[in-house]
Amino acid sequence: MKLIITLSVLVLLICGCSITNNVKQKTPKFTVNGKEVIVYTTASKTKLRLAQTDKTVFTDAKQPTESEVSVFVNPNKSFQTFLGIGGAITDASAEIFAKLPADKQTELLKAYYDKKEGIGYSLIRTPIHSCDFSSASFTYVSDDDKELKTFSIDHDKQYRIPLIKKAIETAGGKIPLYASPWSPPPFMKSNKEMLHGGKLLPEYFESWALYYTKFIKAYEKEGMPIWGITIQNEPMATQRWESCIYTAEEERDFLKNYLGPIMEREGLGDKNIVVWDHNRDLITNRANTIFEDPEASKYAWGIGFHWYEVWAGGEYMYENLARIKESYPDKKLLFTEGCVENFDAKKYQHWPNAERYGQSMINDFNQGTVGWTDWNILLDETGGPNHVFNLCFAPIHGDTKTGELIYTPSYYYIGHFSKFIRPNAKRISTVSSRSHLLSTSFLNEDGTMATIIMNQSDLEIKYKLYIGMKAVEQTILPHAIQTIIY
Repeated sequence: MKLIITLSVLVLLICGCSITNNVKQKTPKFTVNGKEVIVYTTASKTKLRLAQTDKTVFTDAKQPTESEVSVFVNPNKSFQTFLGIGGAITDASAEIFAKLPADKQTELLKAYYDKKEGIGYSLIRTPIHSCDFSSASFTYVSDDDKELKTFSIDHDKQYRIPLIKKAIETAGGKIPLYASPWSPPPFMKSNKEMLHGGKLLPEYFESWALYYTKFIKAYEKEGMPIWGITIQNEPMATQRWESCIYTAEEERDFLKNYLGPIMEREGLGDKNIVVWDHNRDLITNRANTIFEDPEASKYAWGIGFHWYEVWAGGEYMYENLARIKESYPDKKLLFTEGCVENFDAKKYQHWPNAERYGQSMINDFNQGTVGWTDWNILLDETGGPNHVFNLCFAPIHGDTKTGELIYTPSYYYIGHFSKFIRPNAKRISTVSSRSHLLSTSFLNEDGTMATIIMNQSDLEIKYKLYIGMKAVEQTILPHAIQTIIY
């Protein structure tokens, strides 16, 4: 007798519709009987990199015992709808891309954005004018141009826009693109510079809100639809690079009194606005302040976050995300930036860097996150360019001296998610019986399930993946990640 488990329409309605407006999802039918199971593995101290390591089927199983290690998947329980996984196309990434030989440019595009030959990125972030990962600070207007008459994105047309267009083309012609500012122009700020924090002056609130709309319209005129914007990158961090400070109340009031209304006035009310765009530690305060205000909340699609709270000696505050999802179930969670800091070329293959990605992605998704965006898609052999020497790792580095691409383990760990979880998938209830294994699952629209299992221990672990009373037995190597497709 076949075991068929169907996700009900009721579950889809309760747990969250597709994040694209007015799109009806087909309810996939899911069965494990007689269906092929394919296992892909990336493991430390081996040559396995997103390699197919097994092909099997589910078989009848008995009640699991305490001595076994188990992973339990329940397709009857579904949660958030998946937006995508991707990375940021910054000026730094685009400048390094332009220096690569033509064949390596093609290789990089396929590596990231091709669903078959690469890891199928389905999301792009880009800065609004300059950030630290630009060769220098710049804006889109001349000094003191409050009316924005000189607004122009010509700077971006040299490197950044051509790369974004090629990425969109490689991804199949359509991919959500969102943008974030690191600082308003100097004349709009209290400290009269883009660096070192400072605040947006009240007399420029309207002008700065209009700046976002001009950016969106200019990019869309170039053939790059904008999915949405974040209000301010890291609004509580005074950095030596481009930065601007907003308290929770200031961001709330700017959104409800200026940015939201002006976006609507300019015919851009359908664009998604993401608040916070900073670490998980203070995210709850920001959510409470903005989402509890109906006039501000109505403009906010959701809240974005980074992973850098550990910089201050803290821990990864994953539970803060769950508390937000409990309190504001209609608001979306979006991971907007993360990278491994303190670049050192001797650590290209440093495995803990990759495990940081795997741990964050599994935990973030299990707390309700709908999308996950890495930082720079490409940096050079110095971890830059960066105009304030804030040098970091990327999943792929381009050596400008040799013209070669250097793939780090982080690329493959991200790929275990991005290649197999496609937009509009639904997260499915998944738990492990031992803390050694982290796990999550997504059911794609075509009915295929992707279960990702990460072993963060020094042990080789034999485990069984259960769906009801059907199971597949597998072994995962120490410090490895597996994606199981069925």
